[in-house]
Formats: sequence, C-alpha cells, structure tokens
Amino acid sequence: MRPLEGITVVTLEHAIAAPLCTRQLADLGARVIKIERPGVGDFARAYDARVRGLASHFVWTNRSKESLTLDLKHARAGEVLQRLLVQADVLVQNLAPGAAARLGLSFEALHPQHPKLIVCDISGYGDDPERPGPYRDKKAYDLLIQSEAGFLAVTGTPEAPAKAGCSIADIAAGTNAYGSILAALLQRGRTGLGCRIDVSMLEAMVEWMSFPLYYAYDGAPQPPRAGAAHATIFPYGPFPAGDGSTVMLGLQNEREWQVFCERVLQRPELAADARYASNARRVAAREALTAIIVEAFAALDAAQIEQRLDAAQIANARVRQMADVWSHPQLAARARWTEVGSPAGPIPALKPPGLPAAFEPRMDAVPALGEQTDALLAELGYGGAAIAALRADGAI
Repeated sequence: MRPLEGITVVTLEHAIAAPLCTRQLADLGARVIKIERPGVGDFARAYDARVRGLASHFVWTNRSKESLTLDLKHARAGEVLQRLLVQADVLVQNLAPGAAARLGLSFEALHPQHPKLIVCDISGYGDDPERPGPYRDKKAYDLLIQSEAGFLAVTGTPEAPAKAGCSIADIAAGTNAYGSILAALLQRGRTGLGCRIDVSMLEAMVEWMSFPLYYAYDGAPQPPRAGAAHATIFPYGPFPAGDGSTVMLGLQNEREWQVFCERVLQRPELAADARYASNARRVAAREALTAIIVEAFAALDAAQIEQRLDAAQIANARVRQMADVWSHPQLAARARWTEVGSPAGPIPALKPPGLPAAFEPRMDAVPALGEQTDALLAELGYGGAAIAALRADGAI
C-alpha cells in the first residue's frame, strides 16, 4: 500500500510549482484531480512540443493525474467544485493572487463546510490577508523570483548574471508545498481538522539562498559571481584538460589540498607554500593557482586527470550534456528509469528519488486534456444527459 492511497487532491494549477507539488503527492499514491480550462488546459501544455508532440514541462509534472475540464467562471462550475470538495482531502491552487478567494475557494470560506480540508495556496509573494505586503499582487514568474531572491546577484560570471537552467524558484515552492501538505495530513490525523498552507515562491527561494545571505551577513561583501566555479572555495569548479574537454573537481579541506598538490598536480612544494596555506588564501590567489592547475593539466587528457583524481580520492565529475544524462551509467545500474503512458504513447520517466523500499511509487500516465471529465462527473452523480448539457453550455 502506498502511504497516500485513499487521499484525494483537487488542484487548480498551472505551470510548474503546484503541478510539481501534486505530482509528488500522486507518486505516493494520492488521487490527484487536475481541473483545467476547457479547450486550452494548463498553459504549460503549450510551452513546447519536444516529447513526441507533448510539452517537456507538462510531461515532467503531470503524470498519474486525472484531467477534468471545467470553466471556473461558469455559473455551474461552483456546483461541480462543491461536489468534488466533499470527497477531497486537499485543495491546491496557484491561480493569480486573489482569484481563488473570488471563486469562494479560500480556506476561510471552505473551512466551515469542509473542516477536514487542507487548503494549500501557492503564490509568488505570499497571500496572507493580514500581512499582504506590497508585492502580493505582482506577477511572479520563475526568473523574476530568481531576481528578487538575489540568485542572479551571485550566479553567472563577473561580467553578467545568469539564470538557473531549470525552474528552481518553482521547484523550491513546489517542494515546500509538498512537504507542508504531508505535515498537515499528519496533523489532521491528530486533530481531525484541516488547515491553510501559504507558500510563497520568494520565501522558498530566499530559504535556498541562506548560504550567500549569511556569507554577506552584517554588511559583509556577498559571494562574487564565479561562473561554474565555487565562489568561496578553491580549487572547486571546471578546469580544461589537454584534449579540450573539461574536468570538474572540488576540494574541501587542507588534507585534500596537500594530496592534490602531491598526487594530482605532482607539485608537492605547493602544499608548503604559505601563499596557498588556507582556503581563504587560495581564493585570494585564484588567478595564479588557476594558471598553475591549467599548466599541469595541459599535458593530460580528461581520462588521465580523472584517474589521478580518483586515485587521490579527490571529488570530481564530468560535465555532462542532456544526452549524456539520459544514458548515465549510474542511473542505468540502479534501474532508475521506467516508462509511463501519455497521449503520445509510452515515454521514459525517472523514478522518484528517496522513497521507501516498502512500496512502488505510482507511475501512471500523463493525461490528455479532459481525459477523465465524463468519468469524474459520472462519479459525482451526473447522468449522461446532464454531462451533455454541461458540455453544450460550455461549462466543461
């Protein structure tokens, strides 16, 4: 038995943060009913067509869900929603600020009638009626939150900032929402009552920024933008090999620095050089040390450098492209890939990391838009004629 079997989640979601949260709940066995706009659906369905005609973001965050098309602004939508919420344990939404409240779907409006319902609101800047803050109604996309949280200030090169290559602000918010819902379900098991969860993308991202924030505490300079290198530890980052490829390595302490000098660079005298006798001094001498490392690596190809690093037990990695990750030998050896269904046929999917071995995660199909609409409405008590009338009226 999966731990969330018997739990029903109704979600008014789009893009990444809420869909990632609810997909992880589905991984644990929850039934996730995704409400989408008729004819259009979650706008992430149209981001691209890279997965056999399906959108990469949508495929990633929407497996194991049921899609119900419903026009939330239609006069009859409220009736359908109320029937859904009678059987729901969790309501998740990341609509525009204030939209859920205008639809009568705030925790305050729902709690008297549905006291066990957990309501999770995900927004860019938080949506607390008592402390709205000046940014509550601003639009909040992933890159904008990366900017507001200071991520761009410490990421990139000295010449220009760079965004993360994936939607980390959305991921941070979705992951926080997922964990908070699990905690709320445990609490409900003790109290019998649901609660409200208010997740802010900005706050989730600032939590992830705690290292650079503390590094810059009390007016101290913030970590410099250092490209793919570590801003405050050296040597830690990419270095060119003699064959034109790149080797990534990282040192963590003085013992490793000594071994690196002796066995990798084969320059034991550097370990005794006072100019490099601590991490702070190596960071200050980054330019000179980089030249020394590049010179030592110039006569070696990447495989030879990797052999030396492994022999010295120095952490290292290859800089892999996406095609390399699909065929990563460690993922293959651990049988981490499986397949899920989709409107375009079977597609590969990574098994969720870190789940207990006592159960298999739920890995069901990515739904087509509105694929389960008729079945869900029939389950809610609507007959065939009533469903046809809703469709004719544009409600579904």
